[in-house]
Amino acid sequence: MDSPIGLLTLVTREGGLAGLYMTEHRHIPPQDTFGPRVTATDVPVLARTAEQLSAYFAGEVADFDIDLSTSGTPFQHRVWAALREIPYGATVSYGELAAVLGQPTASRAVGLANGKNPISIIVPCHRVVGANGSMTGYGGGIERKQWLLSFENGAQQPVLS
Repeated sequence: MDSPIGLLTLVTREGGLAGLYMTEHRHIPPQDTFGPRVTATDVPVLARTAEQLSAYFAGEVADFDIDLSTSGTPFQHRVWAALREIPYGATVSYGELAAVLGQPTASRAVGLANGKNPISIIVPCHRVVGANGSMTGYGGGIERKQWLLSFENGAQQPVLS
């Protein structure tokens, strides 16, 4: 689907959203693992995701209500669940997120799990920053991370190509 930050690829598995990838996404799986291309309106979870993403980019919603079907380790799932608790427009550091998980020395592991998040935006890994507030890596690129954070904080943003 088209978005202000470029083309987004939505992937479904077992009735849930399994992936939301941006163009040039760092950890995107090989295209042949996605299965056949379908129209979002033909698959309920994809239609719902596209609708909610459109509302998000229109500034109408801050939270998503999408069934997820992600693959990952138990630790990754804990990190991804914690990411969904970060409020719209807020940021936390990797260390703060590790502390929330009860593992204050695991900021590197949190960073690795964050980087492997297969569902960008909906599982808001863009809201995690360096300890000093700096923009650190982002699977969709730092420019998109900055765009999303500025957008969530009310700044008018140009469409990225």
